[in-house]
Amino acid sequence: MTTGAVYVALEGWEASGKSTQADLLAEVLEAVRVREPGGTALGDGIRGLLLHGAEVAPRAEALLFAADRAHLIETVVRPALEAGHNVVSDRSYLSSLAYQGHGRGFGVEELRRLNLWALGGTIPDLVVYLHMPLEQAAARLGHDRDRLESEAEAFHRSVVEGYSDLVRNDPDHWAEVDAGGSVVEVQNRIRSTLAERLGLELPLLTEVRTAEPVPERGETVTAEPAPESGETVTAEPVPEPGDGSR
Repeated sequence: MTTGAVYVALEGWEASGKSTQADLLAEVLEAVRVREPGGTALGDGIRGLLLHGAEVAPRAEALLFAADRAHLIETVVRPALEAGHNVVSDRSYLSSLAYQGHGRGFGVEELRRLNLWALGGTIPDLVVYLHMPLEQAAARLGHDRDRLESEAEAFHRSVVEGYSDLVRNDPDHWAEVDAGGSVVEVQNRIRSTLAERLGLELPLLTEVRTAEPVPERGETVTAEPAPESGETVTAEPVPEPGDGSR
């Protein structure tokens, strides 16, 4: 059982629902909600270069992701954890192992060492991998894609295979969750996983309410009481625009 503040990251290929699920999880945990790349002024600039800029050399790409991550951890994540606040992240350093390691073909262990150095010892307590078949996620993503989302299918298949490999080889730090079904169903799978793995007592969600997005830059969020009605609301899966973050 985890005591004190927890740091949870959501991982997965594009359009698997990470951003939506991170918002809901951050709300119930009253957590600081961050994303990679981005989440700081410097990170937002790096995000623009990586996802919407001109060509970026593959090694430079890997280093830019690591630089963004180092700044986010140093200025937002670690101070939040030290102050006793939970943190929920849309992606983590493990994205680089899947995308730049397996996708680009760089050495996974070399990238792991680079990123662990950049993180200075602050890594997620648990990484939730939202698994969805590539074809289903690609249909959600559509045709309006950023620079990395526009890579060839072979690249993306390597990324998805890389995630499966990472989960299989490090079960102590990863938890795989089926990303199919409604937003409510997926969120409750995540909450049940956190209860099992981290000992957190989280109420199950009954409906998705329309709310303001969860702040991303070091702000905590106080969750409203859950609805008292026992009625379960089944929502249609909500397509998530591809955020392209790694």
